[in-house]
Amino acid sequence: MALKDYSDEFKADAVALYESTPGATYKSIAADLGVNRATLREWVLRDRTRRGVAAASVKPAVGHRAAVTPSDPEERVRQLEARVAELEASGRKLATERDILRKAAKYFAGETNW
Repeated sequence: MALKDYSDEFKADAVALYESTPGATYKSIAADLGVNRATLREWVLRDRTRRGVAAASVKPAVGHRAAVTPSDPEERVRQLEARVAELEASGRKLATERDILRKAAKYFAGETNW
């Protein structure tokens, strides 16, 4: 199988998508982008090394929240802040995916000069 040569911009976008997606796995993001899981993992680890982030630091997985409303106002505030952070991460993921799709559309539109 021939090795594919991905642009640095594509690699950076893929890493940003993985990092901004709560609970994402290498497998799921790699499948979405059409790259090998191990390749994506290598890009993420290389980026973390470049930024000086410990490789052992893993993104917290988003679990299912209980539908119980706490009676403690401070706990309620903590839950709402966590929800806001989750929604902001989701917004970043969608923006990153949109940007990747725009770039791909632009690339493929330029290749159809028959």
